[in-house]
Amino acid sequence: MSAFPRGYLLGVGSNIDPDQNFARIIALLLESFEPVHLSRVLNIPPVGMNSHRAFLNAVAFIETDMDERELKQRCNEIETSLGRDRDDPDSKYKDRPADVDILAYFNVDADWQRGASSITDEYFLYPLIDELKAYLTENNEMAAAQAGTRLRIGSSAFGEAATSIYRD
Repeated sequence: MSAFPRGYLLGVGSNIDPDQNFARIIALLLESFEPVHLSRVLNIPPVGMNSHRAFLNAVAFIETDMDERELKQRCNEIETSLGRDRDDPDSKYKDRPADVDILAYFNVDADWQRGASSITDEYFLYPLIDELKAYLTENNEMAAAQAGTRLRIGSSAFGEAATSIYRD
């Protein structure tokens, strides 16, 4: 990680085959960005939609100089490659194999004290944003209120605590 990393905070989620698809999302992000800094992965009931399927959700930080439009295109490509129908006008309210949303441009040096509520109105992500900010600034005093979900990419496990994931 550079001295003052800059990039984007992303909301990442899946509620269709979430154990497999969440790991696939991270693997696809790693094809374009390295490393992917990731909060714990939490099992969260669906919010704002009528579904019985819980989501796996996390917040990721990627270092990139890519502009927001280009990043949004890459996020959409990841979603559609895993089977999300981006052309469906109701896709926001349906179960999905992949959900990758840009939350905010983030400069760790300048924005580390920024409140989670100024980053997104998705309140269920607030503790994950705070956890990831603490991890990125090496402030290890945060206690996790909910256990993370252990996932795998190949032989590597992640999800139980904030971490940085590399391709190799």
